[in-house]
Amino acid sequence: MYLLLQMGSAQSDGTSTSLLFFGCLLFAGLLMVYIFSPAEVESGEEKTRLGYLYERKEQVYENLRDLNFEYKAGKLGDGDFNSMREAMEQEAANVLAEIEQLERQRPAVRTT
Repeated sequence: MYLLLQMGSAQSDGTSTSLLFFGCLLFAGLLMVYIFSPAEVESGEEKTRLGYLYERKEQVYENLRDLNFEYKAGKLGDGDFNSMREAMEQEAANVLAEIEQLERQRPAVRTT
């Protein structure tokens, strides 16, 4: 502590205080520029209708597996299970039909 007081009194013109203040101000400014500068963001691949349908197909199949599990666990009655299963199977059929239609419309890719 005594050493710090002597250093402060050795340069009584305020140069060290000004230099320290300027250094802190410069550091804070650079820190703000670094923090708030916009970063480049890579965008993912845009989803096509076909990609969405493949994801939807997997989701419907997973829901059907869960429905069968819950039925076997005794959480659902026969009527509820049958109605929900029919609805999900109809949705799966619609998704598969649309996938097939889109794949037929898509031009064939040739490999050489």
